[in-house]
Amino acid sequence: MAGGSGGRTVASRVLALIGAYDATHRRLTLSELAARADLSLPTAHRLVAELVEWGALVRDKDGTYAVGRRLWDAGLLAPVATDLRSVAVPFLHDLYGATLETVHLAVREGDHVLYLETLRGTRSVPIVSSVGSRLPMYSTGVGKVLLAHAPEDVRHQVLSGPLKPFTRHTITTPGLLRRQLDRAVTDGYAVTVEEMTLGACSVAVPIATSSEVVGALGIVVSDLRRNRPRLLSALRVAARGVARALP
Repeated sequence: MAGGSGGRTVASRVLALIGAYDATHRRLTLSELAARADLSLPTAHRLVAELVEWGALVRDKDGTYAVGRRLWDAGLLAPVATDLRSVAVPFLHDLYGATLETVHLAVREGDHVLYLETLRGTRSVPIVSSVGSRLPMYSTGVGKVLLAHAPEDVRHQVLSGPLKPFTRHTITTPGLLRRQLDRAVTDGYAVTVEEMTLGACSVAVPIATSSEVVGALGIVVSDLRRNRPRLLSALRVAARGVARALP
């Protein structure tokens, strides 16, 4: 029930407003923000005004609010973003140059995948991810790779659902998904076939240091049936290069 802000700190209310945004809720009205953050409308109005003034949120002409650049800039200061992204970007450009397809760099953030960098391909393939977006791990290539190598408690949390279908091809059966994750560990890569968006398939590999998987590289194409070996080879070369270049 909205308006349940009694007893909550100001910080928790502000964080609830920021947490109201996700990959499927990029622009929200004030009423939607209040409801998703479980705040009264007057409280949400006051805090949102302060967030807009600071630059954490921006207000569009239609009255909706979106995440502001200043919040994203602050997020880029996180070590996982600054270190991995700065090292990986040259390899992403090489990967793009070799394939001319859309390429992604991503990390796990809780039970979601966070996209640190995206280079758009020359072909018309529907893409829902963008830099800074968070998507469910079970329905994306980079997400499946990261989920496959995640701690067992994270795996259990995701597999326990709910596994929301985004298309008719989304894997929503926990047993089948677990087998895919186990296969991704064995094979060293994961694929999706129109599981997040119709017309888009993906293949992804882990970026693995000697001690852990720190991220994933992925390519999105319209069809994997012919070019999977070539794309996998390019991804693996790039992932090994990133891993070796990490401090």
